[in-house]
Amino acid sequence: MSDVLTKTISAQSATLNEENVPRIGRSMARMRLMTGRRLIGRLAIQSAAPGLELSHLDVLDAVRRAQPAGEVTVGMIAEMLRIDPSRASRVVADMVGRNVLRREASQADARRIVVVMTEVGQALLAEIVAQKLAIISEIVADWPQEDIDRFAILFERFIGGYEAVFLSRDKDTPG
Repeated sequence: MSDVLTKTISAQSATLNEENVPRIGRSMARMRLMTGRRLIGRLAIQSAAPGLELSHLDVLDAVRRAQPAGEVTVGMIAEMLRIDPSRASRVVADMVGRNVLRREASQADARRIVVVMTEVGQALLAEIVAQKLAIISEIVADWPQEDIDRFAILFERFIGGYEAVFLSRDKDTPG
């Protein structure tokens, strides 16, 4: 490749970054505002579990994410959600009262209590997923399939990079 062509490509790339990186940042800010309103969670609560709060859904999601790694404790939920353990305990207790979660003795250590999702909790989680997929389907309904396929790959890659940067920087931050 000639030096002129290399310089041209570099200049074009720099221009794209000057325009598109801020554009991505603006789009992220808009998405954060919409996500902050918790639309999907609110719709799921309305249709599947009137009376629950968004914090209940957060705990349910934390249990779902933590279960594959092993037994889930209230302390683990508090850490995942970055909330006070007493707050996590109160929400879990409320969810146990609603038959969304149940407490059991640990199989590894009978002195320890673990949190397990009930069938009601699994149904609620399925409703949340259905609501989310319905909204995403509505958003991309008029997109060509190749755009949907490419966006899925790029968005997953972007979020993976975002998580990696956050986790690497979060480790350096005193907690």
